[in-house]
Amino acid sequence: MMHQDIFLGNGAIALGLLEAGCQVVTSYPGTPSSEILPEVVRLVRSEDLNTYVEWSTNEKVALDNAFAAAVSGKRAACCMKQVGLNVAADSLMSAAYMGTIGGLVIISCDDPGPHSSQTEQDTRLMARFAKVPVLDPCNPEEARQMAGLALDLSEEFQIPVVLRPAIRVCHARQALELREIPRNGRKASFQKEPVRWAATPKFRFLLHGELNRKLKEISRRFDSLALYNFHNLTSGRQYPLGILAGGVPYAVVKDILSEEKRDDIPVLKLGAPYPFPEKLAEDFLNACDRVLVIEETDTVIEYFLRNREKVLGRLSGHVPSEGELVPEMVYQVMDRVLRSLDLAGLKESGQGDAVELVKALNLPVRKPTLCPGCPHRASFFAIRKARPKAIFTSDIGCYTLGLNLGGVDTCLDMGAAITMASGFYHSFAQDQIDQPIVATIGDSTFYHSGAAGLLNAVYNDARFILVILDNQTTAMTGMQPTPGLGIRADASRGKAIPLERVVAGCGIDFIEVIDPYNIREMIQLIKKAGDYVKDPNGGIAVIIARHPCVIAYRDTAIPEKVKVTVTDACVECNFCLDRFECPALYKDETLGRTAVNQALCAQCGVCIQICPKGAIIAV
Repeated sequence: MMHQDIFLGNGAIALGLLEAGCQVVTSYPGTPSSEILPEVVRLVRSEDLNTYVEWSTNEKVALDNAFAAAVSGKRAACCMKQVGLNVAADSLMSAAYMGTIGGLVIISCDDPGPHSSQTEQDTRLMARFAKVPVLDPCNPEEARQMAGLALDLSEEFQIPVVLRPAIRVCHARQALELREIPRNGRKASFQKEPVRWAATPKFRFLLHGELNRKLKEISRRFDSLALYNFHNLTSGRQYPLGILAGGVPYAVVKDILSEEKRDDIPVLKLGAPYPFPEKLAEDFLNACDRVLVIEETDTVIEYFLRNREKVLGRLSGHVPSEGELVPEMVYQVMDRVLRSLDLAGLKESGQGDAVELVKALNLPVRKPTLCPGCPHRASFFAIRKARPKAIFTSDIGCYTLGLNLGGVDTCLDMGAAITMASGFYHSFAQDQIDQPIVATIGDSTFYHSGAAGLLNAVYNDARFILVILDNQTTAMTGMQPTPGLGIRADASRGKAIPLERVVAGCGIDFIEVIDPYNIREMIQLIKKAGDYVKDPNGGIAVIIARHPCVIAYRDTAIPEKVKVTVTDACVECNFCLDRFECPALYKDETLGRTAVNQALCAQCGVCIQICPKGAIIAV
């Protein structure tokens, strides 16, 4: 008997994968995709399924593992955020040429805004670049259905398929009808075919031709994929304006037109935008004098529409070229276009009562900051104190917030703390300039992409201090385990790989571990590392600043709590507020000095070490 349950969008994707018989699921965590794999684990346990799950060390590794499973005939999926697909791009391009045997779906979750990403890049463009089909769901239920469709398409045409849910799908919630999850007992079988699986350039040329033929056939299929690609035109009628949308913007447009009771504006939905359904789009354009394209986050649909005179969108300046298309923005775009064409505008302002209420509150804007008790804060404080004139290269993680503490000068991509430190060193050394450099990288990020850069830096005799901020978890994306813990995605035990062994394997001789809560000791260690870097017989010095995340290890991260207060010795120098920036410390206007918010204080006691006047004491 079927029943309903409420699912997060990412959980709906996990459900759709397993309902379609997916046997292998791999991932590297990254918002907004992080919850997919844990939901797969939960469902596998509750349904007692024989499905392999894996937190991979990075996105390329995840894709390669899933691809191998698909080549062996199994149904597989790998999950990542949109910038993670950059890391896996090399594998994606070749996988498209080689094709698959079983189904392979690559779930790349986009982040228009961006809310927690380096870029707003559009995965649909990456799919177009790689020449693989892409599906663009508008809600969790559709994401669930498309997960199964992606595996079906992939298996039928022997081609990887990309599923691209945006953040508003990933983190929406919807009640879904549950049905029995079937068991897929398909066994792995690899048929050796070197001209395909190990193709040389000559055979890659032939594979490219085969890929192009697949895409033409899938394009014709998408023309008649009525569940996801459809319009509501009335036959024989000509419209002054039509709207073409896909994904989350389609859901917004649909809601606005429904609320406004506007049945005079037809909509073409493209939930499967590539390969482009040419005939369906041509029929729609022929029935409309003008077509407004509303899509996130780039010009994919708009690019494929051939009649430029009819099309309004980003290229014509009618739709913003950056930022999330939130309902208020879509409302304004539609209203402006309608009025510019002398058509009846929308009735409402597009601003809900809640939006106006929040604006009226005049709430202060607070920048994001590290948590109270975060060991990274102590690390950055010590680094700044010991090497105030250094260039501080850093990386992707919650420790990027070290920029508030003056400890982050650069943040390019995963692993770039090390590679940019190496690049800076050689640039300054070329001019005989002794420029101190301190790189900071998290433990998970180091496992992800730090080792290759460190090998390169050692090989080319770069000189800098590398501080690996080891909080023993992947904190920013949801507390996933790292290889250093030896805990696998399903909580079973794997083999722990200590950071020290990986670092030593990269050729590093100076490796020291310290608890960053001991600020004075860490300052001395950084100075010692600096001496080693400058020594002709020295090299790169690696410090592992190890202390558990206070959120992930709430009960054990601070074994001895220290309640602190600020005494009348405080002279309001604001050093603790400006240079340490703990959220538990604040300016008390009544007292006329700094005070401690005990509700926020983690009682780590680290702030006692940083007050230059000794005004912060243990109670």
